[in-house]
Amino acid sequence: MAACQTESEPLPILGQHEFTLQEDGSVDTSYYQIPSFGFWNQDSALITEKVSESKVYVADFFFTSCPTICPKMKRNMRSLYDSFEENDQVIFLSHSIDPKRDSVDKLHSYAESLEVSSKKWHFLTGEKSSLYNIAKAYMVSAAEDPKAPGGYIHDGAFILIDQQRRIRGYYDGTLKEDTELLKNDIKRLL
Repeated sequence: MAACQTESEPLPILGQHEFTLQEDGSVDTSYYQIPSFGFWNQDSALITEKVSESKVYVADFFFTSCPTICPKMKRNMRSLYDSFEENDQVIFLSHSIDPKRDSVDKLHSYAESLEVSSKKWHFLTGEKSSLYNIAKAYMVSAAEDPKAPGGYIHDGAFILIDQQRRIRGYYDGTLKEDTELLKNDIKRLL
């Protein structure tokens, strides 16, 4: 998932770009941005896109009862959290794809078990359709699937978002190597 590039190359800006021809013949490029959102975090606080204003963040999708990739993803995300715990310019947004079972209270207990601060790492829930729509906005999959372990399928991606809410990279959240690459790319964006 992670792009092959050297540290001297700028990170790509992913998503559909819009090009507008200006009167002087130049071209203005508008880059895709994550749209506005509103979800409840583990402390019952409404979290909107404003929480990420001028910050770099890592987003992912999970569910607390996931029997497959989520525990590995959370260990790797915790490693990132530890690396940037003191940096106010980096936050983490983990979206539950199981809002029926992952209530605010359940997410609160989950965050406590990881011993993380809700000012730094938000575990989010909300309306199912809103959660699945924001997954599409991040260009990852999330869906109910009664045949899947735990009843849901989702990408194991960590998604790197820059200070302008633009997607800058996808990383396999189950792999330590990708987590290390993501850590370095966060530093590059900062």
